[in-house]
Amino acid sequence: MFDLSGKIALVTGAASGIGEAIAFKLARQGAFIYVADIDETNGQRVADDIAADGGQANFLKLDVADREACINAAETAHNEHGQLDVLVNNAGLGHVGTILEASADDLDRLYAVNVRGMFDLTKAVLPKMIERKHGVIVNMSSVGGVVAVKDRIAYCITKFAVVGFTKCIALDHAGDGIRANCICPGRVETPFVKARIDEYSDPEKAYREMAATQAIGRMGTPEEIAAAALYLASDEAAFVTGTSLMIEGGWTVGK
Repeated sequence: MFDLSGKIALVTGAASGIGEAIAFKLARQGAFIYVADIDETNGQRVADDIAADGGQANFLKLDVADREACINAAETAHNEHGQLDVLVNNAGLGHVGTILEASADDLDRLYAVNVRGMFDLTKAVLPKMIERKHGVIVNMSSVGGVVAVKDRIAYCITKFAVVGFTKCIALDHAGDGIRANCICPGRVETPFVKARIDEYSDPEKAYREMAATQAIGRMGTPEEIAAAALYLASDEAAFVTGTSLMIEGGWTVGK
């Protein structure tokens, strides 16, 4: 089950957190992983750790906000392996603020990574996938791409766009053998989130308040999100496309 042997996968934002967990999860099921990230030090570490774990991986420096870099990343995968089976668009940025607090520059910065970067990289890999009549795209949205989150307007704008983008790819290319789905996590205990919590005067209180947003009463783990990515990337999800998979501990129950 969930056998990815012989598959080639590219995971963006894979140097830490959810992206790192996804890279490991797919590698452990047999996929060759391109660990794609702007962070060279941690990206190479993840690739090395996957190899030490018995998997196969290369680090690929990639700033998804750079269109040419996205094109080059797609060409690298195809030139080295002749195929790319799975694209996980996980790289993303966050921002706190209402419309009065967020600037147009803030929105542009998030849009360049969360939306346009996803657009550019998907556009770069899709033609070869279509030629092979096979390809899986997994996009990272958020609970903030399905319901409004207080003080997160720029972030929510981009994550709502990811949901729409995913549905359009799924609809337009279902006949080409392409599946596209997105994952909508709630709050997940990543290194980034932990660092933000530590900035509060009372980190324990901040954690409890953030965890309470989920009906389950805790944050998710990167590994729990990675499990969903593995399912969507696998042949077991062959009949699943255009969906937004909520993994948010009951955040939206009753909304």
